[in-house]
Formats: sequence, C-alpha cells, structure tokens
Amino acid sequence: MHSQSASLAPLYRRRVFQSSEKVDCHAQVARELAVHDLYWKGDAVDTVLCKATIMQLQVFMLKYGAEVVVRPRLFEGFVLVHMTLSGIAEIEADGQKVRIPQGRTAIIAPKRNVRLWWQAGSEQLILKVPLALFAEIGACRDSGAAMPSLLLLQPRLAAHWELLMQSLLGVLELSETGGNQASWIAHFERGAAQFLWSQQAAAPAAAMLDPAAERSGAAVCGSGKFNRLEALEQYIQERLCAPLTLADLARAAGVSVRGLNALCHQHHGVAPMDLLRNIRLDAARRRLLAQAEANITDTAFEFGFAHLGRFSAYYKQRFGELPKQTRAAQH
Repeated sequence: MHSQSASLAPLYRRRVFQSSEKVDCHAQVARELAVHDLYWKGDAVDTVLCKATIMQLQVFMLKYGAEVVVRPRLFEGFVLVHMTLSGIAEIEADGQKVRIPQGRTAIIAPKRNVRLWWQAGSEQLILKVPLALFAEIGACRDSGAAMPSLLLLQPRLAAHWELLMQSLLGVLELSETGGNQASWIAHFERGAAQFLWSQQAAAPAAAMLDPAAERSGAAVCGSGKFNRLEALEQYIQERLCAPLTLADLARAAGVSVRGLNALCHQHHGVAPMDLLRNIRLDAARRRLLAQAEANITDTAFEFGFAHLGRFSAYYKQRFGELPKQTRAAQH
C-alpha cells in the first residue's frame, strides 16, 4: 500500500510476536497461519507477525528478515491473498509460478502443492479468507476447488484492492468504538470476498475469449510460459555484462517482442528491459554482500552498468540504499 504507515496502522498495533529465534518463529507462524516447512537462507532472523481478526477474515503482516522458503501444507477451508508490501515474493502452486513484486497481489488456492520464496527483508500482507465467506456471497459450494491454484491480480486492479484493504482495516477502528456495528463490518467482508471471487471467475473466461492473449503470454500462467521465463532468466544470467536488446530477449524466450512484454508484465510486473536491469542489480548486490572489499565501479561494469551514477540510482531505487552502504555494512 502506498500510504502504508497510515493505512496499516490498525494492523501494526496488533503485534502477535517479534523474535530472532528460528524455532520460535516457525512455531508461532504455523500456529497463526498454517502448518508448514520453513527453510532459512541466512541467519539475519528478525520475524515480526501482526494479526487482526475482523469477523470471518484474518489479516496478517509478516516479515521474516532473512530470505526464506516456505512449503505450507494444503489449505483446509480457506484461501490466502498475498500482497507484497516491500521486497519480492515468488509463489509456485500446482506447476504454476508467479513473482510478486512490491504492490502486487496474488490469490493462492493450491490443490496439490505450494511453495513460497521471500526475499530477505521483504514484508508481506496476507489475508486469510474462509471458503464459508464465498458461500455467503452466492459462490459455488466447493469454492476452493473452483478457484485457480494461483492468480496474480492485474496491475490496473491494484488501487481498487488497496481501497478494499484499507476499508477492512478501517473497520477495526470502528469495531472498537462500541455499538452495534456487526452488519456494517460484515458488509465490508462480503465486499472483499465478492471482489476476489469476481477476479478468479473472470480469469479463465478472459483467456478463452482472447486466443491472441494466450499466444502473446497475457493469459493465466502455465508450465509452458514458466519454461519460457526460465529460459529467459538463464539467458540473462549467462550474459550479465553483454549488451542485450529487446529482440535478443524475445528470441531467448521463444516469443515475439509483444509476447515477451506481456509475459514479463504478467509474471514480474515490469517490462523486459526492466527485468534485465533488476537481475543485473540483484547479481551486483550479491557480489557486494559476499565480498566486503569489492570495488563498486568494477562491480557496476562487470554487471552491465557503464554509468556509475545511474547504477547507484537504480540500486537505491531497488534496495533502498546505495551500493556503498551495502558494502559498508559488511565491514
């Protein structure tokens, strides 16, 4: 959420726990959200969990601090809505995979398996929606089976979803003022459920009605598109310093330039050349984190940035700090 400090204040005031102990963090999150396996990638553990219960809905803010891989058990009686507040998350469910950059939202309803990866320091807003709430709004009885395993909300819907979430968090304050507010609060909950159901219901139909969108990569993701993305990312990783054009990237992915644009926007939320830059920035950051004595200018050149000033600006935009600050933190 763009006005994060204000809109999330009711949630931040409801902290369940904060801990730097891995075992404690795992147990606490499993108790509140879902049973899961948790794999830590690093020791910078600083887990914070906030929780707000409205009526049927539960809203969580979760930050691990360290990079993590989470493998939850299949959800029983609920779906999750996952919004990245900061950093990047990546979700795989039933053979589909999406990357969720800051400000993007995904609906998760796995039927066979699910895996989540969170970038170190990322912060996630999670909405736990019981299937019973979908039944209340007239959705089919077996809502979980009817939903796609994984659906990334379109960017044009982000502002609408943010307003819905702000309204839901706002009624937390309303509920504390006393009085009979139950029917009004239930109205907000049903509105959020109706929005989510309408998006998942429309997604498969949109793909069927627009075969051109399917060919261009704009439809709901599948294993074929995932393979193209893997080929693209491998191509970039092997040429981190090489001068690459949009046409080069399209050939590597095996799609047209138009298809590549659709594919990258759907799965990464950015244009292909922005994805190229982000992958190079990530590689540069790994170098600075791994080698405390790394020369910043040499690092920039090695990963395809010929202009040091632009490299520093892009780096700060992506990571919230300058390259020299990253390197200084390692001393």
